[in-house]
Amino acid sequence: MDLFEKERNEKLAQIVIKGLKSRNMTGYYVKDRDEALKKALELIPEGSRVAMGGCMSAQEIGLTDALNNGHYTFYDRAFMAKREGLLEAYGADVFVSSVNALTDDGILVNIDGNANRVSFIAQGPQKVVFIVGMNKVASDLDHAMKRARNIAAPINAGRFDITTPCTKTGKCMDCKSIDTVCCQFLITRFSRHKDRIHVILVNENLGF
Repeated sequence: MDLFEKERNEKLAQIVIKGLKSRNMTGYYVKDRDEALKKALELIPEGSRVAMGGCMSAQEIGLTDALNNGHYTFYDRAFMAKREGLLEAYGADVFVSSVNALTDDGILVNIDGNANRVSFIAQGPQKVVFIVGMNKVASDLDHAMKRARNIAAPINAGRFDITTPCTKTGKCMDCKSIDTVCCQFLITRFSRHKDRIHVILVNENLGF
């Protein structure tokens, strides 16, 4: 990412933050992943019970390691027994995630296969902290949905070694495969609960 793109992203982030505020969500702009880690840990008090889905962005900024090695009760999906662990984690203080896409006026778009991630976002933990690279910002909801379905979903299906049409074509085929990662679509356009949803916008390319 060159200087001019970073300057453009910094200006765009302020528009996104304004959009989030209008939807009763809080946005923050940080210039790189080091600042992102610092801000995330400011939002997650020591001693908190913290849950996380399969969040590559959190891994990339070092947050997963910080939670594993810090003074937290960390429910890492990679080490949880499927249903039992997820149900226990549902009562966590904080849920950490990213988004598949985010509109420049503050609408969050997420697609899920088992619904664990979208259910945590919609209802459950008292606070949700999103780590979002500026590469995920889209101009409107239509472009956000297309990004989620045609970029994030095929890459995630490939990452989990799932055999779906999109892993062969590189784009969404609107399939009904038993292995589809596109079972649930969550569009978060407003938060009824003030101070619940926090979005850290990082001026780097993070996740998919």
